[in-house]
Amino acid sequence: QVQLVESGGGLVQAGGSLRLSCAASGSIFSINTMGWYRQAPGKQRELVATISWLGRTNYTDSVKGRFTISRDNIKNTMYLQMTGLKPEDTAVYYCTSGAGNWGQGTQVTVSS
Repeated sequence: QVQLVESGGGLVQAGGSLRLSCAASGSIFSINTMGWYRQAPGKQRELVATISWLGRTNYTDSVKGRFTISRDNIKNTMYLQMTGLKPEDTAVYYCTSGAGNWGQGTQVTVSS
């Protein structure tokens, strides 16, 4: 079992930046690919970005060039650097390590 705790969400104006963190604990040896998802009110949870153990990344088109996913395998922490934020980025952001392991989510609100 892997425990995931997100932090770093908040309220920011359009064009601003935030950095989300996801700290992993527990059976971390089992973690390979990690990812960030988000869920806006009334919408389905959607993939934002993923990163493999070796650092290969993948982004959904709407965040390419604005968001950067990274991980520190020594600190067992994953990050999502978000720049150029838009109101449509407003959502609860969740991290996952696969195998049904999810964090509790952190709210990101972007005002226009």
